Amino acid sequence: MSDNRRWQRPFFLIWGGQAFSLLGSSLVQFALVWWLTQETGSATVLAMATLVAMLPGIVIGPFAGALVDRWPRRWVMVMADASVALATALALVLAWNGSLQPWHVYVVMFIRGCGGAFHWPAMQASTSLMVPVQHLARVAGMNQTLYGLMNIMAPPLGALLLSLAALPLILLIDIVTAALAIAPLLFIAVPQPPAAPAAGPRPSVLADLRAGLRYVGVWPGLLMVMVIATVINFVLTPAFSLMPLLVVDHFQGGPWHLGGLESAFGIGVVLGGLALSAWGGFRRRIYTSLAGLVGMGLGVMLIGLTPASLFALALGAMFLAGFTQPMVNGPIMAIIQATVAPEMQGRVLALMYAASTAMTPLSLAVAGPVADVVGITPWYVAGGLICLLMAGVGLLLPPLLRIEDHAPAAAAVDGGGT
Repeated sequence: MSDNRRWQRPFFLIWGGQAFSLLGSSLVQFALVWWLTQETGSATVLAMATLVAMLPGIVIGPFAGALVDRWPRRWVMVMADASVALATALALVLAWNGSLQPWHVYVVMFIRGCGGAFHWPAMQASTSLMVPVQHLARVAGMNQTLYGLMNIMAPPLGALLLSLAALPLILLIDIVTAALAIAPLLFIAVPQPPAAPAAGPRPSVLADLRAGLRYVGVWPGLLMVMVIATVINFVLTPAFSLMPLLVVDHFQGGPWHLGGLESAFGIGVVLGGLALSAWGGFRRRIYTSLAGLVGMGLGVMLIGLTPASLFALALGAMFLAGFTQPMVNGPIMAIIQATVAPEMQGRVLALMYAASTAMTPLSLAVAGPVADVVGITPWYVAGGLICLLMAGVGLLLPPLLRIEDHAPAAAAVDGGGT
């Protein structure tokens, strides 16, 4: 690990393959959402699509995290990428035959969500074992920059492909990029955390899951992060899920306007990630996250306040929200990867995702019908205000501000793996 070349080459070969896969997934997400918007024009349908995509992470995510900590993480990622490609292939066949229906899209998004429920904790938990600890924050910034680049590239590229070719072409691209992500995993070994000393029969998956719950339960700072993330996701997930209708109903725009908003967000994420990499953030990473949350709240609130005739202002608001997103997410991920015991990271990351998104199904169920009745923009205003409120509350919680000082010991919490 001390020799940069020894860790950089295998890690970035895998990381590069995942970058191609992320591009394909972003194109498919853009294309399917726009297809649903054109076919139905319903906020409820769009909210339902987001709901079925997120449910696997909420319901099976904690179990997936426990399995990630037991299984070879390399093969978990291979199978997850392969399942996503198969789901996309199903949609391709249906679209090619002209028989694609909204419920088909729901099924495809659900399968893709199942793959993501395994892939994301496996990749993040593997990162902490492949990358030296002093470079984890930098890699977290690179990941945020990559997500931003996808937001820049995928929407206009998706809009261009939709204008030049049919939906099946975009779906085919996703299958090819999934193959590019799988290829390096077939030849590069991914480290596994050291196995705990055997003190009897291997514990069950449920026992591993309970150990993960205990690990999180005795860490007040992490519990507070989960609560704040749950509240934020409750209001922001519907806002971004309903953005196609914001474009169509409020700004009277088309796919290029939607692509412009998403690209403005992506440009902001890229520049925000670069700024965070250059600056490094505050000494206590959590302060950087709370400051970023203030900026994100202001940006989202401004989107809801923008008149229909000032689309350029909405672009600026999306840029601000994107610029501050790496400040929120990057430091939190670096805290987890640097502080959580490697053999617990799959479970902790999956539990964090499940807990932070647990209320999202309710918010989507509420937001779709509400937006159909009163319009889209009030949800953005409320979401921005709640982000500001959560940032203020966070500054008043000492366990949250000292989250890096009080991580539990895995052995003490796990009780010897039983």
